Amino acid sequence: MRTSADCVIIGGGVVGTAIAYYLAKRGMTDCVIVEADYLSSGATGRCGGGIRQQWSTEANTRLAIESVRLFAGLEDELDADIEFLQGGYLVLAYTEEDEEQFKKNVELQRGLGLDVQILSPADINEKVVPELNVEGVRMATYCAQDASANPFLTTQAYADAARRLGVSIELFTPVTKILTERGRVAGVETARGTIRAPLVVNAAGSHSVPIAATAGIDLPITPYRREILVTEPLERFFHPMIISFSFGIYFRQVKHGAVIGGYGDPAEPPGFNETSSLKFLRTMSWKLSHLMPRLNNVKVVRQWAGLYDMTPDAQPILGELDELPGFFQANGFSGHGFMICPKVAVLLAQAITGEEPDLDIERLSARRFTDGRITQDRSVV
Repeated sequence: MRTSADCVIIGGGVVGTAIAYYLAKRGMTDCVIVEADYLSSGATGRCGGGIRQQWSTEANTRLAIESVRLFAGLEDELDADIEFLQGGYLVLAYTEEDEEQFKKNVELQRGLGLDVQILSPADINEKVVPELNVEGVRMATYCAQDASANPFLTTQAYADAARRLGVSIELFTPVTKILTERGRVAGVETARGTIRAPLVVNAAGSHSVPIAATAGIDLPITPYRREILVTEPLERFFHPMIISFSFGIYFRQVKHGAVIGGYGDPAEPPGFNETSSLKFLRTMSWKLSHLMPRLNNVKVVRQWAGLYDMTPDAQPILGELDELPGFFQANGFSGHGFMICPKVAVLLAQAITGEEPDLDIERLSARRFTDGRITQDRSVV
C-alpha cells in the first residue's frame, strides 16, 4: 500500500470510484481509494438502481438531469455494460398534499428543461402500466427519460477505468483517523498503515460521520435503515420505476426480469442497523401485491437492508470544509447518491483540481446548515 498520495478517497462505492476516475482523467492519477470492505459493500450495493430526475429542489433536479446525460454515454466511455435503461419513472400521488406538491415539482422541473407529464389514473393504465392497480391514486407524474442501471456494474466500471489510469484501490482497509497538520488535512490513518496526502475526500456514506468525527468535525448526517427485496425473474411486463412517497414504496423490473423494490419504516429510529426483518417482508409483499396483482404468487428470492445517509434537507453535502482545508465531502446523499453520482463526481473532481465547477455547489456546502440556507427536498421515498 502506498504511504503517500496526492489524494485519498475514503469509500469504494459508486461516488468514491467515480471521483477517482474523473480526477485521473484530469491528470491527478496519484490517488488511492481506501474501502473498509469490498467495492459496493455499502449503500451503493444495497440500492434499487433507480436514476430519477423528478425532485422538488433545483439543486437535486439539476444534478439528476446532468447525471442522466452522463449515464447515457457511460457504457461507451467506460467500455462496460452497466445495464443502463431509460424506462421512465412513474410517481404516484395518493393525497391532496401529494397533488399540490407534485404540481409545484413539475413547474420547477419543466422550467429546468425536463419533459414531465401529469397523468390521470386512466392515463396511467392506458399509456404507461396497464396492470397497475390505480385504486386511490389521484394523479401521477411521469418522465420517460428517467432511468435505471446496475449499481455493482457501474461501480466496477468506474473502478476498472480509474485503475487503468493509475489509481490504486485498497480494499478491506478501514480508515481509523483523519490526520491533520497546521490546521489542514494531512492524510489518513488506516488499519493497514498511514497514507500521507494533502487532499482527502470523505465518500463513505453514513460512515462519513464517525470518520469526520476523528478530526473533530460534526457532520449533520443521520443513518436510517431502508429494506429491499428481489423476486424470481418474470417475463417483462412493465418498464418504469414505480414510486410513491405517501404510500411508501418503490419498485422496478430489472434487465433479467426480477422485480426489485423496497421502502423504509418512517417510525423506525435512526441507527446503523442493516439487518432484514420479517415485518418488512410481510408489508412489502402486501404493497407489491396490492399495486401489481400479478405479483401475488411470485417468489421472493432474497431481502436485505442498507442505510440512507440523511441530511436535514435531503440534499448532499459537497465540497471542501471551511474548518479543515483539504478535506472534501461527498456524502449525505439521503438515498439518491447513485442517481446523481456522475455529475457530483465531475463537480468534486473540478473543485479538487482547482477548476471552477460548471454547476454551483456552494449551495450544497456544509456551511448552509449554520447559515440557515436550507431548502427541504420533499421527494424522498
